[in-house]
Amino acid sequence: MSTILIVDDAASARETLLAMLEPENYQLHLAEDGFQALQMLATFQPDLILLDVMMPGLDGFEVCRRIRSTPKLAEVPIIILTALDDRASLLQGIEAGADDFLHKPVDRQELVARVRTITRLNRYRTLLEQRENLKEMAERLVTAQEQERLRISRELHDDLGQALTTHMLALRNFQSDLSLPVTELFQGLQALHDQSYEIAIKIRRLAQDLRPPILDALGLKQAMQTYCFKFTERTQIPVVFEVEPDLPVLPDVHNVTLYRVLQEALTNVVKHAQASRVWVEMSVDDNSTNLVIQDNGQGLHSKGNLTHGIGLTGMHERLSLVGGSLVLRSALEGGTIITASIPMKAKTKYTRETV
Repeated sequence: MSTILIVDDAASARETLLAMLEPENYQLHLAEDGFQALQMLATFQPDLILLDVMMPGLDGFEVCRRIRSTPKLAEVPIIILTALDDRASLLQGIEAGADDFLHKPVDRQELVARVRTITRLNRYRTLLEQRENLKEMAERLVTAQEQERLRISRELHDDLGQALTTHMLALRNFQSDLSLPVTELFQGLQALHDQSYEIAIKIRRLAQDLRPPILDALGLKQAMQTYCFKFTERTQIPVVFEVEPDLPVLPDVHNVTLYRVLQEALTNVVKHAQASRVWVEMSVDDNSTNLVIQDNGQGLHSKGNLTHGIGLTGMHERLSLVGGSLVLRSALEGGTIITASIPMKAKTKYTRETV
């Protein structure tokens, strides 16, 4: 659904445009003058702006220039509505950055046709940008997968491979000399047993990194709680874990995404935060499942380029693939708060807002 901002100081003109465009099922916002329009544009980005010229305070040409000087709004299409039809006014509108003109009184059929054309082109440009973003995301995902495969390959070859080679050589030594004293033979077999146990632990850890079995066996809540407990055991950093008791059953892809976000966030705490405590909270509201990880460390400003690091990029992309979002902010008393949200369902309701 395309969003249109109508800017006109005349109430009758705003109501006329509303009556013309409401049947077309656009999301319509109203501003009574240029100042109010600029305030509204600081909070959202419309697909099209219908902008009157003759307004008190800031006229339409100045509003248009200010919009074009704002980077995030520079490409938003603007149709200027004016009773002026002289060449100088048209040139002034073009220089200010207008994309099109409609003369007052506005003809309904012409207005609807112009709006349809511009919003269709704008949607097409948006789709192209989204397709390019998806392509880049897919390329980064493939790169991340290859890096993970390389890590696993090295661990299998350099760690497990060498351990198994040593294991086999020791067994071959026993085969070549079966006359060893019982005590020496027992000690050698005990060492092989200990090595076998260590290899089994490493294999189990690799398997859990690929897909934690507890996630399938006991669900997301228990898997996260167990991970937080083991994190505390490993790092000596206490983690307070809280979750809503009536957490609904989530899709598997949501479970995996939230679990991986928790893993990466706690890894960042160890690497960068210098924190002494972490709080993890998971909750559900009417619209989304929310995971919040907060630490009492040194905060974002002291973490160098952390906000653009590989870990956070991975979290952003994991959440983006399921329609979620990631927000980072500094806590009031120091530390960092990471909030991951995944929508429960898509929003499709049509809304009309008048300000």
